[in-house]
Amino acid sequence: DLDHFKPINDEMGHAAGDTLLCELATRLTATVRDVDTVARIGGDEFVVLLSAPESVEAIEGVVRRIISAVGRPVCIAGRDVQVTCSVGIALYPAHGSDPANLLRHADTAMYIAKASGRNGYHVHAEPTQ
Repeated sequence: DLDHFKPINDEMGHAAGDTLLCELATRLTATVRDVDTVARIGGDEFVVLLSAPESVEAIEGVVRRIISAVGRPVCIAGRDVQVTCSVGIALYPAHGSDPANLLRHADTAMYIAKASGRNGYHVHAEPTQ
């Protein structure tokens, strides 16, 4: 989820917000492997599905690269615009064996990342039984 995206739409207009979203989608796609998936699921929220990651540490490395890529300024209409992101991580199958549960747990973890100051990530902590 992008942090402080709404002010960009409010101050610069929805066309500027759309330009920012397109640039960030390109950056996200460039950050992951060809076998991984990047999807915008609504508003300023994206899902990144990593196919067979090697370890939690490898996932965290990808997330740190994502946070760095999102945080770089984007020039829109001659003005540098910058946002950050808050990332929630859910692991298959420990945190769910179906998309709905994985998304729910990632969303919960993302809100913890936001509450912890934004521009960071949180791994869902509770295994599902």
